[in-house]
Amino acid sequence: MWDNKGHKLSQHNAGEKGAGITRASLQILPCTVSQLLSSTKVDSYVVGGREVSQASIVGVVRRSQPFENHIQYRVDDMTGPPVDVTLWVNTEAADPSLSCDGSPGTYVKVVGTLRGSEGRRSLTAYNIRCLEDLNEITSHMLEVVQAHMLPSERVGGSPWKPVHDKYPSSRLSTIQTEVLHVVSKCCGHEGISLDDIKTKLDYLSLPTIRRSLEFLMKEGNVFTTIDEQHFKSSG
Repeated sequence: MWDNKGHKLSQHNAGEKGAGITRASLQILPCTVSQLLSSTKVDSYVVGGREVSQASIVGVVRRSQPFENHIQYRVDDMTGPPVDVTLWVNTEAADPSLSCDGSPGTYVKVVGTLRGSEGRRSLTAYNIRCLEDLNEITSHMLEVVQAHMLPSERVGGSPWKPVHDKYPSSRLSTIQTEVLHVVSKCCGHEGISLDDIKTKLDYLSLPTIRRSLEFLMKEGNVFTTIDEQHFKSSG
């Protein structure tokens, strides 16, 4: 579930760098828990020589503790000690279709922002999704290996692009791919509005576009920006 409070935290951090913000900080880097826990920080977090603020991990929930406005998880991928994950909950705007049980023993994919306090690393989650197929564990590890083998910058100074953005069609339907393409074409910091997406994809119904956006947010391909009606690609 994508959370308003979590998004605001992310956008605030992005705003601090102003117009000079690097695209790398808006991209999602597949990581292991061990890599996150061993990350270093000077001006920003660095994992394997790459600047990163948003990361994805796959692991099993070892502990789940609900509070009034958030849920605290401990997620373990067996590469090191479990990492603390915080998911802020907006109960009024909650969509049951995007919810995940997240009880201990459940395998999940977490997409979130890397945080640190007193030398301890944690994730503030935008989304926690229960795995539908355990092959996703292997798939994630392959993404981690490939992402960290690629050079940090390509020809022309264009930073690394996440694997799931490079090969989106492996999990997306034709309609979801079309919606993602329209969102990705918008380069503004505010992203593209739902109305503009509907205008560009006038042959699709609004409910169909909304369902596609919800799925893309669950997968970490898209996130909301200034409000719940503006979207931006994470790639």
